[in-house]
Amino acid sequence: QVQLVESGGGSVQAGGSLRLSCAASISIFMIDHMGWYRQAPGKQRELVAGITSDGHRNYADSVKGRFTISRDNAKITVYLQMNSLKPEDTAVYYCNVRGTYSIESKFEYWGQGTQVTVSS
Repeated sequence: QVQLVESGGGSVQAGGSLRLSCAASISIFMIDHMGWYRQAPGKQRELVAGITSDGHRNYADSVKGRFTISRDNAKITVYLQMNSLKPEDTAVYYCNVRGTYSIESKFEYWGQGTQVTVSS
């Protein structure tokens, strides 16, 4: 049983900020990568930001300089700080976790999604 619990979504005006959180019910030692994806109506799901077990972070070009991904290993939680939000950031945001149970067993899990709406 692996559960990803997302929180922090909501509605804000353009220029505002939100912080998304995703807590995972799995050992931090099994996790290789944690990230955030989003999907807007009529669009494909895209990677917004990700962080690897060694601390490497990457971002979609559209959010560089505005969003920051971070991880708290003690809480097994990944965050996405979103500043200077734009209407085009409106989407359902999904937490994603990938890792390894053992040498021969890998896994990937998704959160339920949280709506972020940015009005102009």
